[in-house]
Amino acid sequence: MNGTITDVRGIRAGHATDEVGLTGCTVVLCEGGAVGGVDQRGGAPGTRETDLLRPMHLVQKVHGVVLAGGSAFGLAAADGVMRYLAERKTGVRFGGAVVPVVPAAILFDLGLGRADAYPDANMGYAACQAARTGRLAEGNVGAGTGCSVGRLLGAGHATKTGIGGASVDLGGGLVVGAVIAVNALGDVVDEQGRILAGVRKLRGAGFAGSLAVLRSRIGKLAMQVGGATVIGVVATTALLNKEQANKVAQMAHDGLARSVRPAHTMYDGDTLFCLATGRVRASVTVVGAYAAELVAQAIVRAATTATGAGGLPAGAEVSR
Repeated sequence: MNGTITDVRGIRAGHATDEVGLTGCTVVLCEGGAVGGVDQRGGAPGTRETDLLRPMHLVQKVHGVVLAGGSAFGLAAADGVMRYLAERKTGVRFGGAVVPVVPAAILFDLGLGRADAYPDANMGYAACQAARTGRLAEGNVGAGTGCSVGRLLGAGHATKTGIGGASVDLGGGLVVGAVIAVNALGDVVDEQGRILAGVRKLRGAGFAGSLAVLRSRIGKLAMQVGGATVIGVVATTALLNKEQANKVAQMAHDGLARSVRPAHTMYDGDTLFCLATGRVRASVTVVGAYAAELVAQAIVRAATTATGAGGLPAGAEVSR
């Protein structure tokens, strides 16, 4: 076990990173096909090919998922992933054609680094070339490169975050893993509710606390939000159908709500995917419960593994 989503058999993952423009993308590949589900709860999503993941739709399996920065521009990264998979004859066969199924979700990172830098098809292809079954890097890489949290008082009072992962072996071949890019409006908190990354005080050192800012007069009058979002993938070796995969994606959001405060706001595009590689019979309740735990852990990892960039400090650099 390496503690990331690649612990799930049948999953490879890789990053492509623009360290100058401060953006990037992360690709989770399941070239053998995986039953997919999705749950989208934020009020400002940016997604591609999510409808086909829902029950009552024809396609049963997907071949990869893209998480990208760059706002809506970043959805183009999925084109490169489709090209990579098509070259390897991976996808749904229609007559003589092979069409890879590659859902995607994006986050808004145009306020950090260069506003004209965003993932494209070439970057998506490069992330596929970098995909491995080994430990997936965390912090300021891939879709986490331009992430930050706590922008209620403006981007200058935010905290740098990134992308994080977690996994668990539940025995009998049942493994669940997650990778999450954290670019939320709110704060990242640990199990005790302590702020690890979030909105910083206008004056003095330390965190202001997003809920306190929302309650204050200055928060009501001067709230500066911009784009925000938490996006990620939960994968499992469990044998799930589409209804069950969607249920796991739904339950996974409980972990987001536990570790981000506030979560699922009108300014967030919170979207979580589930990929089931279909090898082990398991309880949906067990898989979903641990999916929530791993999402919470991965979000904390995204905050604690990030380093300062773009003029923003990481959480560990903020005096409490």
